[in-house]
Amino acid sequence: MECSFSKWKTCGTGKQKFFEREDYSKMEEKKDGFFERFLGFQKMALMKIEVLAGVTTFITIAYILILNPQILADPYVIMGDAAMAGKISNGVFIGTCIGAFIGTILCALYAKVPFAQAPGMGLNAFFAYTVVLGMGYSYNEALVIVFISGIFFIVITAVGLREAIIRSIPDAVKLAITPGIGLFITIIGLKNAGLVVSNPSTLVSMVDFAQWRSEDG
Repeated sequence: MECSFSKWKTCGTGKQKFFEREDYSKMEEKKDGFFERFLGFQKMALMKIEVLAGVTTFITIAYILILNPQILADPYVIMGDAAMAGKISNGVFIGTCIGAFIGTILCALYAKVPFAQAPGMGLNAFFAYTVVLGMGYSYNEALVIVFISGIFFIVITAVGLREAIIRSIPDAVKLAITPGIGLFITIIGLKNAGLVVSNPSTLVSMVDFAQWRSEDG
């Protein structure tokens, strides 16, 4: 039994409905909306997974919005200039939001990869505590250093040296970087919460909770 599949055809004893293959493909193309064409979703069902993954990723890295301004403003807090610390904190907060948005939207729409972009939590601490406080550079001088290092980073990436350096790093070191940064951020949070204090013998120690009770009493 043969059917030509031209719109609706009667085949056999009963009426059976068939879509012409070309018409069906056109209907599928019409169903493709913004998310399918620009974000590369194969099915709309995947959008629920992507939205859930996006919310999870945001919750995971949202601490950067608080910690990054705090770290970069900390040198002026230590030096006693609270007004300048407040200005730097506000500016860094806005810059962090804008930079993360631009980087993430480029990954989504241009590169089409599910990556969220945000400032790294290692270099900002190096900038604030080592370059500014330790070496005594001003913020203007330190930012010039950051600009020069950015140009240098682009150059070594273009010539392939950056990839070669990354491949030469032992796997054990690569695996240790992420938990190391996590522990570093943890001790900063404990210090700001007052749970970790300086100690001349061990550098750091837990706060004396008995002192808290006596103060409350």
